[in-house]
Amino acid sequence: MITKLKNLGPGLLFAGAAIGVSHLVQSTRAGADFGLGLLWALLLIHLFKYPFFQFGPRYATATGESLLDGYNKLGKGVLIAYFILSLATMFTIQTAVTIVTAGIASTLFGDLISVKVWTVIILLVCLSLLIIGKYKLLDRLMKIIIITLTISTIAAVSIALFNNSNTLDFKQVLPENPIEIAFLIAFMGWMPAPLDIAVWQSLWSIEKNKDTKQYNTKSALFDFNIGYFGTIVLGVCFVLLGTLVMFNSGETFSSSASVFSGQLINMYTLNLGDWAYIIIGIAAFTTMFSTTLTTLDASPRAMAKTSELLLKKTTKLNYVFWISILSIGTIAIFLFLASEMGLLIKIATILSFITAPFYAIISYKLICSKHTPKACHPSKQLHFLSWLGIAFLIGFSIWYLTTI
Repeated sequence: MITKLKNLGPGLLFAGAAIGVSHLVQSTRAGADFGLGLLWALLLIHLFKYPFFQFGPRYATATGESLLDGYNKLGKGVLIAYFILSLATMFTIQTAVTIVTAGIASTLFGDLISVKVWTVIILLVCLSLLIIGKYKLLDRLMKIIIITLTISTIAAVSIALFNNSNTLDFKQVLPENPIEIAFLIAFMGWMPAPLDIAVWQSLWSIEKNKDTKQYNTKSALFDFNIGYFGTIVLGVCFVLLGTLVMFNSGETFSSSASVFSGQLINMYTLNLGDWAYIIIGIAAFTTMFSTTLTTLDASPRAMAKTSELLLKKTTKLNYVFWISILSIGTIAIFLFLASEMGLLIKIATILSFITAPFYAIISYKLICSKHTPKACHPSKQLHFLSWLGIAFLIGFSIWYLTTI
């Protein structure tokens, strides 16, 4: 058991990347607008996305290669498509998560430092941690962050439930008008995360194996399942918080990062008491800081590997190059679109959902191909769940495109 706990790493990094905007912003809003009515969507999307996230660590530990190496074996066109999609979304995603983190920091520590300055500070802190400490520090730091996040969030939910005098309504709803459907797609697009995070998971699994040679397929799947189950539990927690604190409150959320963060934390404080401020503050900040840190590491790591595979040699387009480009791009987008946090998140989440079938199909094709040892091919049950997942993702994307 001690070895299993020691081998935890990439699964917690997955949780750190996943438990962010999808939970703090989207899940809270789902609870505020629909009560517990969208729990079906949260649970269903976790079920149908599960195989495709799991294929990342499964393939990496079975072959010693990342999913990007596998995509390259399926054909250079697949890798080029990944490169273009990643380039189109990485800046928007990083900006969205960093803006929310900066907004929360500004709310927690007062107005002495502006959101713009907080954005730069947070990016510099993350850059320093990643460039100096590399994967090993990220792995150790994330264990502390996830434990802090889990304890503070569950404490907040427990207090909210204790103070609640109303009966919880578990009636499930299906959004009908275009605005509600757009929210549902955005909610599911990043719940628990975009499917391309499976690529990040495979890269982290390879790094973990360098650190400990005992990180095999069995331990990798145990690690992943722990992280994945955590995203489900905390997703439900944030929907509950939104329901208990904000449902039928009449509050309209701002698209400004600092204003939204202030509304979020102040509403919890008003309903739960002043003493809840620090608990909610810690939960909110650790949620978003973990996402900012992991996405800032993973996107450059994936782009560096993709560049290397496409050019068939080690180039100057390495990790340091891409992390620098991503940081500069994030600050540039923020300076021009700081007031459009809501729009940025909406664009990023919808893009993630629409591209999900592409990632699901190529990952499933790879894990079932000759490039994966037969012993590590999916079970019959996982095959069936994969087919259902692909059909669900395609069907929902078509539904969205025909209703906008």
